[in-house]
Amino acid sequence: MKASLQDLIASGRPIIADGAMGTNLIDLGLEMGKPTSLWNVERPEVVRKVHREFIEAGARIILSNSFSCNRLGLARYDMAQRAAELTQAAVQNARAEADAAAKPVVVGGSIGPTGELFEPYGTLTFDHASSAFEELARALAAGGADVFWIETMSDLEEVRAAYESCRRADPDLPVVTTMSFDTGGRTMMGVTPEQALESLKGFGPLAIGANCGSGLDEVKTVIEKMHAADPEVVLVAKANAGRPRLEGDVEVYDAGPEDMADYARAVYERGAWIVGGCCGSKPDHIRAMARALSAA
Repeated sequence: MKASLQDLIASGRPIIADGAMGTNLIDLGLEMGKPTSLWNVERPEVVRKVHREFIEAGARIILSNSFSCNRLGLARYDMAQRAAELTQAAVQNARAEADAAAKPVVVGGSIGPTGELFEPYGTLTFDHASSAFEELARALAAGGADVFWIETMSDLEEVRAAYESCRRADPDLPVVTTMSFDTGGRTMMGVTPEQALESLKGFGPLAIGANCGSGLDEVKTVIEKMHAADPEVVLVAKANAGRPRLEGDVEVYDAGPEDMADYARAVYERGAWIVGGCCGSKPDHIRAMARALSAA
């Protein structure tokens, strides 16, 4: 059932978001090192299965399998020319499952970082990043996304490039922005939660927050600091399922469903309104989180 994020927020209830697409696709047979976005067209039924299982677990926001679909990210696989095709297919897969759901489900068009550093730390220019993000954003809007979802960012300039590109692609579609805090309470580029909140507010997104990061406790602290800085902002918490460890060549995360349920309660109490999982998070994690917040 189609819904808007504004309506979900207006309901006054905590909102459950989904978990990790990549983790679940690997469990379902995706080869390590192969781009997840290729399965949007090669194995769409598997991508839709992941979306469907998150919805059945209680997620009311699902993110399209387009995290690395910008042409800069796809260039590493010699697929830059397929950016728009794979992105639009990603949203269409998510849209099909959201529309078929018995309850309202919002489709977030996932926009991840380019994976390159901006000048002077690297060679990426603002204009080059903006062009790649705009192509991605236009494909997300064309595919039927309900909201642009800019996530896992560490550089405020990259957020600005993505945000402005979204506004050019569709001025009316709402935007959510989250950053990843994984270096002593800061992003990789040294941004604090308070600095992130102040800067991101200036862009005008519908919601702001943290995803991925170095563990559950870090995200709890980030949410607490952001809420203290401005209690009126709608906050998003989408933490990894704890910390990863290698078993062979596979990353395994150490937080079980009940650990994630405890995390869900903790970030909600600290001010998060939208709560989900990131790397390592499976449907059982999301189900436990939904149950934990059902009486909130």
